[in-house]
Amino acid sequence: MLIYGLKNCDTCRKALKSLPDARLVDVRADGIDPAVLGRAWARFGGDLLNTRSTTWRGLDEADRARAPLDLIAEHPALMKRPLIEAGGEFYLGWTPGTRQALGLD
Repeated sequence: MLIYGLKNCDTCRKALKSLPDARLVDVRADGIDPAVLGRAWARFGGDLLNTRSTTWRGLDEADRARAPLDLIAEHPALMKRPLIEAGGEFYLGWTPGTRQALGLD
């Protein structure tokens, strides 16, 4: 199981603590495979882009109009997190629904 996120993100830390067999992929330090990003985008669409982040607020209108996957590749903090890959499936966020789907609740 892989958790794509940021090592300093509190929500990613909570997910990692609850999923001790998971490995964190720090998207800022390690990047994210474009194929993984493409599959996640196909599954979640615009929900993958975190438009509430400080990074998003710092972008000008021209940058915000760019292709979302290009923005996430350039600014990994724009990806909603955690993005969890387990058993070939993707889960986004550390919501009650995600925890239930992973058998934790």
